[in-house]
Amino acid sequence: MAEKTSQKTNTTNKSQIERKHKTNLSEYGIQMREKQKIKKDYGVSEKQFVSYVKYAQKSTINTKIPPALGIYRGLETRLDNVIFRMGLTKTRRAARQMVSHGHILVNGKKINIPSHKIKINDIISIREGSKNTKLFIEIPLKERDFSTSDWIDLNISKLEAKILALPKEIEAGFDFAKVLEFYSR
Repeated sequence: MAEKTSQKTNTTNKSQIERKHKTNLSEYGIQMREKQKIKKDYGVSEKQFVSYVKYAQKSTINTKIPPALGIYRGLETRLDNVIFRMGLTKTRRAARQMVSHGHILVNGKKINIPSHKIKINDIISIREGSKNTKLFIEIPLKERDFSTSDWIDLNISKLEAKILALPKEIEAGFDFAKVLEFYSR
């Protein structure tokens, strides 16, 4: 009985080793990997991501904006991502939690939905009751040399930002064209 268990373990280890060294991925595998990487980085579910892709495909038909840029804009203008881009947190996950806990105001209204869509001229700020917490007191000291995206105007002394424009080009190291190919099957 012990021999059978050790034989199964040895064959399992061999197959795991072989898979680690296999580098040939199909086109489908490459597209799937890119989609999963983007979803993980932005912290969105499959259902949310599909809706961003469909919206980008529909909304860019009559415009000169490529659908890949449409997906990127949709993900970048989420409230949790804007908080991350402002430099108030080190991760999008922490920004999501900050929004969910009600620390963030958009145009003076408390918003606790991380996927809230930000528009041009929106002002994102920290709720007055939250500014005195340890989380926000340390930010101005840590972020003095932080540079935000060019479409966000950050005022670190007030802990607020104004959205000047939408992203004009894809900054991240992602291939959104592969994602579009994946969903066009």
